[in-house]
Amino acid sequence: MKLVFATNNAHKLKEVRTALTDYKILGLAEADFAGEIPEDHDTLEANSHQKASFILEHTGLDCFADDTGLEVEVLNGEPGVYSARYAGPDCSFLDNVNKLLREMKGKTNRSAQFRTVITLLLDGELHQFEGVCKGIITEAPSGAGGFGYDPIFKPEGYDVTFAELSMAEKNKISHRGLAVQKLVTFLQKN
Repeated sequence: MKLVFATNNAHKLKEVRTALTDYKILGLAEADFAGEIPEDHDTLEANSHQKASFILEHTGLDCFADDTGLEVEVLNGEPGVYSARYAGPDCSFLDNVNKLLREMKGKTNRSAQFRTVITLLLDGELHQFEGVCKGIITEAPSGAGGFGYDPIFKPEGYDVTFAELSMAEKNKISHRGLAVQKLVTFLQKN
């Protein structure tokens, strides 16, 4: 089965391809799409749906899209849907991490969760899958793997950050990994 993953993020594409080995997952370039995908809603569910619908409209191919947010309890769920651009437009992963660490300075409640919502548009039908990984924000970055906030997110039950886990280990417990597992289970049943 061939599906387009509506993302320009090479790290996400690699993670999903690792988890969906039984499927041919096309990146946007392989689906002959170049450009930006809009995501201007205030929920992960709405952004995910918007991105998938946009790619389906432009490629005519069954596809799925995700939207992911890091939700920090003491910051009232921020950065949430703005996780990728928390430090402003054209910011880097490091800019976002540094801003979050500044916002968390002196805070004792470091509880957070990563949440991913995947929208699958298959044969004209919409399906959504959610994955949540709870953990804490560390006081300093640790590890060189992963991307984004991985160096400062320590999942529950672990003594290391996402950035210190192998991709295979991370995919088993991560928000995206859990949502992708639900997607895979759905695809196998249908």
